[in-house]
Amino acid sequence: MECEWKPDEQGLQQILQLLRESQSPDTSTQRSVQQRLEQLNQYPDFNNYLIFVLTKLKSEDEPTRSLSGLILKNNVKAHYQNFPNGVCDFIKSECLQNIGDSSPLIRATVGILITTIASKGELQNWPELLPKLCLLLDSEDYNTCEGAFGALQKICEDSAEILDSDMLDRPLNVMIPKFLQFFKHSSPKIRSHAIACVNQFIISRTQALMLHIDPFIENLFALATDEESEVRKNVCRALVMLLEVRLDRLLPHMHNIIEYMLQRTQDQDENVALEACEFWLTLAEQPVCKEVLCGHLSQLTPVLVNGMKYSEIDIILLKGDIEEDEAIPDNEQDIRPRFHRSRTVAQQHEGDGIEEDEDEDDELDDDDDDTISDWNLRKCSAAALDVLANVFRDELLLHILPLLKELLFHPEWVVKESGILVLGAIAEGCMTGMIPYLPELIPHLVQCLSDKKALVRSITCWTLSRYAHWVVSQPPDTYLKPLMTELLKRILDSNKRVQEAACSAFATLEEEACTELVPYLAFILDTLVFAFSKYQHKNLLILYDAIGTLADSVGHHLNKPEYIQMLMPPLIQKWNQLKDEDKDLFPLLECLSSVATALQSGFLPYCEPVYQRCVNLVQKTLAQVMLHQSLPDQYEAPDKDFMIVALDLLSGLAEGLGGAIEQLVARSNILTLMYQCMQDKMPEVRQSSFALLGDLTKASFQHVKPCIGDFMPILGTNLNPELISVCNNATWAIGEISIQMGPEMQPYIAMVLHQLVEIINRPNTPKTLLENTGTTRWQC
Repeated sequence: MECEWKPDEQGLQQILQLLRESQSPDTSTQRSVQQRLEQLNQYPDFNNYLIFVLTKLKSEDEPTRSLSGLILKNNVKAHYQNFPNGVCDFIKSECLQNIGDSSPLIRATVGILITTIASKGELQNWPELLPKLCLLLDSEDYNTCEGAFGALQKICEDSAEILDSDMLDRPLNVMIPKFLQFFKHSSPKIRSHAIACVNQFIISRTQALMLHIDPFIENLFALATDEESEVRKNVCRALVMLLEVRLDRLLPHMHNIIEYMLQRTQDQDENVALEACEFWLTLAEQPVCKEVLCGHLSQLTPVLVNGMKYSEIDIILLKGDIEEDEAIPDNEQDIRPRFHRSRTVAQQHEGDGIEEDEDEDDELDDDDDDTISDWNLRKCSAAALDVLANVFRDELLLHILPLLKELLFHPEWVVKESGILVLGAIAEGCMTGMIPYLPELIPHLVQCLSDKKALVRSITCWTLSRYAHWVVSQPPDTYLKPLMTELLKRILDSNKRVQEAACSAFATLEEEACTELVPYLAFILDTLVFAFSKYQHKNLLILYDAIGTLADSVGHHLNKPEYIQMLMPPLIQKWNQLKDEDKDLFPLLECLSSVATALQSGFLPYCEPVYQRCVNLVQKTLAQVMLHQSLPDQYEAPDKDFMIVALDLLSGLAEGLGGAIEQLVARSNILTLMYQCMQDKMPEVRQSSFALLGDLTKASFQHVKPCIGDFMPILGTNLNPELISVCNNATWAIGEISIQMGPEMQPYIAMVLHQLVEIINRPNTPKTLLENTGTTRWQC
């Protein structure tokens, strides 16, 4: 019988030696261990040894046993379909027998292994698993009950959908009532597992749970003041999700729930407080928010404001005591990957830019401490205050203003900093009510830009950017000039966090001020160019954005020899330093695209090498796509963002240089490459290629015209409003082609007219798409 499998002693010792070596910190040892593990995978009973060490070899230390289980888990993930039946059965049997191991680490490892097997489609082929685990919940032995619950919680997390399907004969009809029985268990760990299991089925409105929704809610209320923080956290999480899907059941108890959540948002355990704070974010999205919360605003506001202070641990993580760090190189892991947003074209209005940002979502994701990239109580409290300010508008100020007076002038920098964050968080929702106070507040904030604490200076940059619209609406000498002067100083701050915040804030100011900045261009460029020599890697990427936004905002006013002489050498120097496969090219290409469009003929001296490199990037990426398609095992799929940013920069060149690009087009194969890009599977590639087609049609139609017969059918098939940006750019390109073709457009009208009419008649079509479609239809 397979279950009586016994290991060979010599083989067992070899594997134990390997497991010990794999815990070595030495990378060459780890590499050698990895190779030997790969070789051992070729032996069918290698996985028997691994489960044997995990479950049977009690003499061995726990970390080694657990590691054996985790290696087995990885093998299950990668090769389970190739395991012989006997090996699968042995592993399953050992798991179920040892789910109650006396060691919490081994129990958890067995649970992970069970879940991994279950997620490989084995819930159907292991019919005894769920009944057996549910049976083990009733065990008198705590370890067995806890181990079984731990495994069930992981299965509920990983396989929630299949558990609620007919494929398994709907086991939740039995499991959910079973879990509810354990809400009153004497062990806090078991209570916590039970709630966590049920919580997996709230958002999907699983029928088995909806049938028991009232007892579930009653049980949650009974556990509301549980002494175990993990239980309170899961209760809060459940109530937040129920608010989203079963508001009807919570409404009769809403007053008490709000009072409870107010307490929990101040819980001593920050994880509980964070979970409770999510409640206010979710409630703000509900139509009943104003009605149910208005009586509690005076209590809630100070709680949220208090949550916006940096905790001691935040300050340690943010190195808040280090004021000058500009000379310390960045840790490369701290630099977030950047994703390029493809170009979307809109009809021009009175000469303003043609780029249109599709989502104006500048909520609070930009606020400050993004090196603590984890969501924390400070960020959640600020986001909650932001959305509530949008719900209650100036009514919220009655409760905020008395607090703000005290905070903004507080001697402790942590308190003062939180007050400045509060001011930024309410900017959007309470703008009207704040206007009378801004003539006094803005100068105060501009002064705070010189605060001795870097974290105060950085949050002040962000808060001022939230009021940039008002600043720009006032006489420039009153607020804009002092603000701009101080922000430019902060761009050259000796603290990297402040540099980053100032650069981002300045980009927002540029978008709001546009040509108001023209008189100060020399001063601005002087600062931004000096920052090139000062910045470390991460902030350099943000600097590109500030320069690109400046070019978008002031347009052709940048086309002066003295400005070009200041700006272009450092940009071209960076351009020459970067290799084709360096992702820092993304922000630099985006920046150059804006600069080329703004400089127009001023970009001519730089255009040929830039144009040629963009064409090469597109060609290289397309070649890599072909290789990957024909030999997927040998060649990785390329990162198509390189191609997208190159297409967008070519668009910028075509738009900026106009007819002057004609010779470059004539000497390159860009139209052949564009034809391939227009048929790419990735919508963003097609979106950018249609924008380029429209720009080349305007700038160099004699080269585009011979290809119209090939291009038009592709454009016709991309008039699908489900992909708004692709459809938008395809529509715009058709319109530009129609203008150039005139009566010669006649043979192609049938390919597109029907779709254009459909788009116009479709409800909720975005404004930009309607404008492009209407204009194009008229041209056709």
